[in-house]
Amino acid sequence: MAANDYARWFRGSTPYISAHRNKTFVILLTSEVLEHVNLTNIIHDLALLHVLGVKLVLVHGARAQIEQRLGGKASKFHNDRRITDADAIATIAEINGGIRTTLEALFSTGLPNSPLHNVDIPVISGNFVIAQPVGIVDGIDHLFTGEVRKVEKARVRTTLDAGGLLVQSPIGFSNSGQAFNLSAEILAAEIAIQIKADKLIVLDDFIVTNKADERVSTFTPTTLEQVKLDHSTERGRRLAAMSQAVRGGVSKSHLINFEDDGALLAELFTADGIGTQVLERAPQPIRRANVQDVAGIIEVIRPLEERGILVRRERDRLEQEIENFLVAELDGIIVGCCAIYPYDDHGELACVAVHENYRAQTAQTTGGNGIGKSLLIAAEAQAVQNGLTQLFVLTTQTQEWFKEQGFEPASIDTLPESKQSLYNWQRNSAVLTKPIS
Repeated sequence: MAANDYARWFRGSTPYISAHRNKTFVILLTSEVLEHVNLTNIIHDLALLHVLGVKLVLVHGARAQIEQRLGGKASKFHNDRRITDADAIATIAEINGGIRTTLEALFSTGLPNSPLHNVDIPVISGNFVIAQPVGIVDGIDHLFTGEVRKVEKARVRTTLDAGGLLVQSPIGFSNSGQAFNLSAEILAAEIAIQIKADKLIVLDDFIVTNKADERVSTFTPTTLEQVKLDHSTERGRRLAAMSQAVRGGVSKSHLINFEDDGALLAELFTADGIGTQVLERAPQPIRRANVQDVAGIIEVIRPLEERGILVRRERDRLEQEIENFLVAELDGIIVGCCAIYPYDDHGELACVAVHENYRAQTAQTTGGNGIGKSLLIAAEAQAVQNGLTQLFVLTTQTQEWFKEQGFEPASIDTLPESKQSLYNWQRNSAVLTKPIS
């Protein structure tokens, strides 16, 4: 990677580094991850998240490992849920203990050529989950198969706040001390809900695609239900857990393909991501600006001002005029802006800008349009709401883009008289207008 490319990537990731600091992520490592050659790289990436201040709870699966040990003859299922007898629960506890030890060892690898060199990560496990038996369902006793009754939230929080990384096996204990076999997917969702995590991240060997085999970056729980039938039962369970978490108050769930080296970092620290996220409702990236957005607006417009594309605006002026601005916000980051200045029934559309790292943002995150066009659509709607009938722009370098959006070239004398008197003849900006209704 060339130095300027690296610098551009690093600068683009900086807002996400800040946004994720002190946040809590629950990570589901499915049983397939544990057998994959990329596991070591994933552990290193998780260690990096920890170093960057993210509080992590890792929930691992074990179904594949249990199947390998027990074999088909000892495995009985009802509605895709294992019926766990006394012999099986002893074996399952042993398998989970081995997986936990493997993960602890990987986080303890401080070799000089390893990303974990000189990184001290306390890995904590314990009886953080209180379970109860599933009981008899459809006349079938599920024996030692359990479900989550309670997560010891206060102890989990104390562990995370003290700098620990919590590893939780899909095992829970009743108040009598009996161990129960739990669904890793449901367990991860329940922990995320009960500790009020900011994200649930599922590492699996697929992502959600459309009929054209294109990645679908964003779903809501409602729309996700429509695609679950297109996947196997196991995949459907994991998608259902993602929806469960979001409906339970978790801000976002992410599905990431663990086979792609670096996919976790690419999903969390780039604008486009690489996986599929589930949100409670479809993102609405355009909103009215407030004073707290001024710093973000400056970050967007400064490079364009320095190149002479936009007229320079000082911070105090932006603060005074902030009620005229709309902003595009993604993942809590201001990525674009525009302003509408009224002149009787006309409005000047000004300061239309999109941060360079987000200009290629796909339609999936902006309601079917790029960020620039989404800003324009929102500006037109706001202008109509304000009783305006026509918009005009003054531009030196983006005439073609505005023409593509329905603006027509016009002369200076078509501008409102008060704007004509302020026209900067030195810039010699082109005038374009568009009727709105």
